[in-house]
Amino acid sequence: MYDVIVVGGGAAGLTAALYTARQGMKTLVLTKDIGGQAILTPSIENYPGFESISGLEFAERVKEQAERFNAEFRYEEVKGIEVADGYYVVKSNLNDYESIAIILAFGKTPRDLNVPGEARLVGKGVSYCAVCDAPLFKGKRIAVVGIGDPALDATLMLCSIAEKVYLINKGSSFVGHEDLLNMCSNTSNVEVFLRANVLEILGDSKVKGIRIKDAQGVREVEVDGVFVELGYVARTEWLKGLVELNDRGEIVVNKNQETSRAGIFAAGDVTDTQFKQLVISAGEGAKAGLVAYNYVQRLKGKPVIMSDWKTLLK
Repeated sequence: MYDVIVVGGGAAGLTAALYTARQGMKTLVLTKDIGGQAILTPSIENYPGFESISGLEFAERVKEQAERFNAEFRYEEVKGIEVADGYYVVKSNLNDYESIAIILAFGKTPRDLNVPGEARLVGKGVSYCAVCDAPLFKGKRIAVVGIGDPALDATLMLCSIAEKVYLINKGSSFVGHEDLLNMCSNTSNVEVFLRANVLEILGDSKVKGIRIKDAQGVREVEVDGVFVELGYVARTEWLKGLVELNDRGEIVVNKNQETSRAGIFAAGDVTDTQFKQLVISAGEGAKAGLVAYNYVQRLKGKPVIMSDWKTLLK
């Protein structure tokens, strides 16, 4: 029996595991990989304390910290959770595990373009996060492929630093906030392609261009980067009926990272938190770890943390 099982190995899950393990809780992390979306980023420049660090190195460092406090890691995909008498059974593709508390922190998955060259060039010019990677494309030519406000936001962010931004949309018009639409249309270095489909992302070791099909036919456009802004999907179908989800499939949490079911907590991009950033995910993971610790301690009739590491209430 584990005190807590963390589902997910991204920033939120790793930080949660670090905090619970450091408190002496028997902690298991079940995840398909380590780092989540962060490992696709070659240079993180907006995490406090690091001028620049790769997503992979960041994830490995936090994992090593958690392991120093005896957190266990198993690379398995969680398929379901069953409610038992005073505990939960977490069912993976390989095993079943029992735990008093659970922290769901498996993030959200960006929607792919699903075109040739995309998977090969992720982190080599293909990005799914303008907030994260925009500074890497200063003075470059960039394509933003997307829909709605996410694509408009990315375009406005990128056009302030890029030489040229091509905004590519499948539809005959862009749907989004009127102010964002006006700002994009009045920006001199932004060119909008409507009724356009990206057929392929070109390049060997890095992005060199895109092949598109629009009213002018099939042609190639030279770019240094491609930002895919098609939104994110929370793969939470297997949680329906267990915890409350919103209309986007995100896990609904309160300010203490508590879900609608006692003993199950959630943190990071998979929740209904507005901003999806590494530092926010890590902070939520820490909070979830502390609240889960208090939950388990209360069930065991032991002291809990009230405000910080040093303040306990019996």
